Amino acid sequence: MYSTNRSEEKTGFQESAPYQPTIDLQTDFVMVYGIDDSMPKRIKEWKQRGYVIHLMTGVAWGEYQHYLYGKVDGQNHWDEAQKNRMGEIISHGEDVPYMVPTISYTNFLTQRIKKAVDAGVEAIHLEEPEFWVEGGYSEAFKREWQIYYKEPWIPPHASVDAQYRASKLKAFLYKRCLDRLCTELKDYALTTYNREIRFYVPTHSLINYTQWRIISPQSQLLDLPTVDGYIAQVWTGTARTPNVYKGITKERTFETAYLEYGIMQELTRGTDRRIWFLHDPIEDNPNYDWDDYKTNYIKTLTASLFHPNVCHYEISPWPNRIFNKSYPKKDGNGKESIPESYATSLLVIMNSLRDLQQDVVEWDGNADTIGVFLSDTAMFQRNPLDIPTEDEAQRYDGTEKEMLKSDKSKELLHWSDFYGLTLPLLKSGIPVRPVQLDNVRRFPSYLEPYHTLILSYEFMKPESPDIHLGLSKWVQDGGCLIYVGDGSDTYHQAKDWWNTNEKTYANPAAHLFEVLGIDPQAKQDMYQIGEGIVHILPKSPKEFAQSAQLAEQLKETVKRTKAAGKQADQWKEKNYLSLRRGPYIISAVMDESVSEEPLQLDGLYVNLLEAGLAIQEKVRVFPGEQSFIYDLNAQQEKHAFEIIAASSRIEASERKSYDFSFLAKGPLNVPGVCRIRCPQKPKEISLAGQQAKNLEWDARSHTLLLHYDNHPDGVRCHIKL
Repeated sequence: MYSTNRSEEKTGFQESAPYQPTIDLQTDFVMVYGIDDSMPKRIKEWKQRGYVIHLMTGVAWGEYQHYLYGKVDGQNHWDEAQKNRMGEIISHGEDVPYMVPTISYTNFLTQRIKKAVDAGVEAIHLEEPEFWVEGGYSEAFKREWQIYYKEPWIPPHASVDAQYRASKLKAFLYKRCLDRLCTELKDYALTTYNREIRFYVPTHSLINYTQWRIISPQSQLLDLPTVDGYIAQVWTGTARTPNVYKGITKERTFETAYLEYGIMQELTRGTDRRIWFLHDPIEDNPNYDWDDYKTNYIKTLTASLFHPNVCHYEISPWPNRIFNKSYPKKDGNGKESIPESYATSLLVIMNSLRDLQQDVVEWDGNADTIGVFLSDTAMFQRNPLDIPTEDEAQRYDGTEKEMLKSDKSKELLHWSDFYGLTLPLLKSGIPVRPVQLDNVRRFPSYLEPYHTLILSYEFMKPESPDIHLGLSKWVQDGGCLIYVGDGSDTYHQAKDWWNTNEKTYANPAAHLFEVLGIDPQAKQDMYQIGEGIVHILPKSPKEFAQSAQLAEQLKETVKRTKAAGKQADQWKEKNYLSLRRGPYIISAVMDESVSEEPLQLDGLYVNLLEAGLAIQEKVRVFPGEQSFIYDLNAQQEKHAFEIIAASSRIEASERKSYDFSFLAKGPLNVPGVCRIRCPQKPKEISLAGQQAKNLEWDARSHTLLLHYDNHPDGVRCHIKL
């Protein structure tokens, strides 16, 4: 049964528009977006409708013109706008630059956000701390460099060392900004109102930021006690970014989203922090049709559900643009608003998400997840010295406003170093998860869930040598480590701990091998280290994206290493992933996989992706498709009243032996549909005091399907046996 306690904050959305009954989605909380003169009124309206109130505002950009033009302190601050090598301002819109987070700018944000604390919100979301890789040329950044490095500024394009150091500084500046903001505002709330307030950071994934060439603090925020959690901003716009598998470049929305959500959950695993997984039924690019939006939404939705440690969701950014705007028709003739069936299925899904915290979690087939290490430093080396000057100003943000033109820019966007290590396994039904390398030194038991890990320093670097001590202990205790790398990455030349202060290692891997007791001159590929195994694969990781033969080579290496570590029985290739979370079953069948066979599930199910909530005895999922179903045979109480699924929030339910009543709340103009399990076929059903007419009884499942008109104030349903 769905949770009805809004204080659990299982689901929420962000919205800058005032309250409207057509976007009253009946989630637990709403993030009122933006701090302007209308903010108090908007907060009041949403609060009156029963929502827990949060506030969201941008950190790197926003409607901050009065600060830029000196209306706050009499000083012009355009020198704090991020600039590229050509001296061009990096902009998010007209008069909306991305900012260098100086102390002055941070103080401005702090004073501005105090208005939200004064307005009584319970939590504040500081969105997208972003510094573009192409930036680093503004006067403000030059000053910050001089303060941080105690030397005059060096142009980031001057060397790999300068680029690497510039990127480290960019991440530090936004970490500093958030630390100051959250600390001062928490203190302000306590001293002024004796009230605690929570702070969250909505952020793209480390994978996406690296792919799009953006710097952000990411896992560094784990070092800030004043940050209470995150929103994983993964959606069609990020996940449809093309990548390469078996030499073919194309969108792989499901697989990319699966990996993105996977690395995001590492920001809270093993901590008391909370993360919400974001879904978006459309995306920022307004040029697609509704079929495209729906297809890709289902891919990202199901990808998120394969991570059962997370059960909180932002079900939509900007519902006003989903339910009240129009988008191109498929035939190109004009525009149309959201199809009624898609709107209904969205509300079914959004309400079902409040029930995803389940005790029973079971994988079909492989349960042993292969970890692929990823570090924040992957963001730091995304500007090769051989990139043409004009390419440095080419940005990709998923909206196609600025298309990449050169082959070098496109190759960078594909980021085959990472996808070459992950897609060959994921496409074969092997559960893969990006693992945050930086957390090895933060949490002593961080690697315990893993038996097999893949590591490469050809596209990232370890921030500290003590990471290798943690890796060595894990291997000696029985772990299987596969190191992939040929030492060709030019960023090995960046000045850092492995080649400074009397250290003379050619690259960080040389230090790792020394800690493990491995002599690279031995020319072996596999070593027994304590109870564990180390396998060295001397290739550039991006090679494994280039052909089917090389993809197979990576899989065989992993399989052979696991066998040497006595884990051969945990290897089974298939073309799908399937996971049970209580009565819910999530499945995805991959194309480009080991077979073209569909996955078939036999039983008695409710299809949660269809507006009609159809009862199915056979569910077939074909390559490239996903499913989200409710297993009617999974529940113990099969002879009691139970809400299975609804496009409404169900509240005020009352159960008796022969009676069941409840209140169904939902937005205007989205049809209400509800499937209910009943002990027997009802004799009398009323909706809003009138005899129900539009209903269906299914004898196989003992379920009743009701149709009604949604309303934010609720529709009372009464069932008598």
